[in-house]
Amino acid sequence: MSVPGYRDTQGRPWDDHAPVDPAEAEDFLALFHHEQPGGNGRERLARVRDEIAETGTYVHTYAELVFGARVAWRNASRCIGRLYWRSLVVRDLRKVTTPGEVADELVRHLRLAGQRERHVIRPMISVFAQHIPGRPAVRLWNDQLIRYAGHRHPDGTVVGDPQYTQFTETLRQYGWHGKPDNPFDVLPLAIEAPDGSVTLRELPEDAVWEVPIEHPELRWFAELGLRWHAIPAIANMRLTIGGVDYPLAPFNGWYLGTEIGARNLADHDRYNLLPLVAARMGLDTSTERSLWKDRALVELNRAVLWSFDQAGARISDHHTESERFLAHIASEERGGRPTPADWSWVVPPLSSSTLGVFHRYYPEADQRPAFYLDAEARELGRRGRSPITPPAAARCPVVHGERPPLPRPRPMPAVVPPVRPASPDVLVMEAPPAVPEQRSGWFNRLLRR
Repeated sequence: MSVPGYRDTQGRPWDDHAPVDPAEAEDFLALFHHEQPGGNGRERLARVRDEIAETGTYVHTYAELVFGARVAWRNASRCIGRLYWRSLVVRDLRKVTTPGEVADELVRHLRLAGQRERHVIRPMISVFAQHIPGRPAVRLWNDQLIRYAGHRHPDGTVVGDPQYTQFTETLRQYGWHGKPDNPFDVLPLAIEAPDGSVTLRELPEDAVWEVPIEHPELRWFAELGLRWHAIPAIANMRLTIGGVDYPLAPFNGWYLGTEIGARNLADHDRYNLLPLVAARMGLDTSTERSLWKDRALVELNRAVLWSFDQAGARISDHHTESERFLAHIASEERGGRPTPADWSWVVPPLSSSTLGVFHRYYPEADQRPAFYLDAEARELGRRGRSPITPPAAARCPVVHGERPPLPRPRPMPAVVPPVRPASPDVLVMEAPPAVPEQRSGWFNRLLRR
């Protein structure tokens, strides 16, 4: 069965000129009034039909927006953490339309979602202006609000996250430099205005909650200088509620430990830290039968969970979250609702057969409200969009407040094809291409210790 959203099966392309489908609006309003008793459903539906006939779309009430966003999370087939869908905090930012205002609210989202001083991480979504058929709007290129740059040096080595090498190169064309020798260099937000102009906004330090990665027993882990951000805020998925689309609706929960320890830091085409951890542990890496990768992977994941606990940053382990997802399925069954899920995504990549979610299959369905990753949004998150003409060198477009302008960019290094988006929190899964061994100076120095 070919269903959009499953195993990267593509649904029908989004037609941004098409009016809202009245039938989809009717289905949503029927669901809303069924699960949210009160109000006159027939009267509301009549007004919505008239509005669609006149303008091609309609405007949700605040209650409809909140309900729709929460149900979209409930329907997210690739998410194992749906037990908490009712707790989603919905920020109504539909009147925020300029790039500067959007940037301010994205920063505010991070500050509200992750409050370091209170040790609180809240599931949150910020819903910006709805799509008007045929009318361009502000868009964000970044696939998450917080990602680390991949700086490719002239000798071919990459410092940082190889998944974002091409995206980093594109931002350099707009005048951004970052910190080329920092393996955890936070990328700026790239905001495109309706007229095609692009503004880069650096994230302030107080909006980026980062956790140093150490280990409860292996003290040398601290010497590696590893860290990861605490808020996984997905930013490039289109939220659709009752036929109305919201192209900019960044949302976050909290991390599942394996997303960081078994994918972001461990994948061969990401930070690829298993050889380094195994070497520091003194494991035999000459043969796969020593299971050195497995042993290093477990300790890397232990380090992530322990470090987040020490920092007071909420994070789930795969055993606990597996049981909670099964509890969510049971709760939905009592409510008479099926729980669609993509097995390849809800089963964590570590110790899978020890988890309850591994030993069953799930129905597949394209349920709405929902989140969708469109082809153009995916490509922008991978590569951005190069300027048609070189940007003026006299002034950097990055918003720096009172800081002096950055120096002129260095000559462009060779552009290389991007590697696959491999982390589950990106909500994209593809077959991995063969990639060359990518080692940076900081990695080699650690490996020789």
